[in-house]
Amino acid sequence: MEEREPEMRVFVEQMALLVDLKLRDEYKDGVVANFERICNVARVVNEFELPEDVEAAPVFEPL
Repeated sequence: MEEREPEMRVFVEQMALLVDLKLRDEYKDGVVANFERICNVARVVNEFELPEDVEAAPVFEPL
């Protein structure tokens, strides 16, 4: 099955409706641009392959 890029403006508008967010028109372009950036960063993270022997830590302990 082929993966399609979501139309980010449509996604933002639909999610705003879903969570009952009154997104003003003057902010839409900025919100869409930020979601496009977030999507690009997430793509880089998701494409990074981890070795099979990597296990998730049960507890996060900062240094």
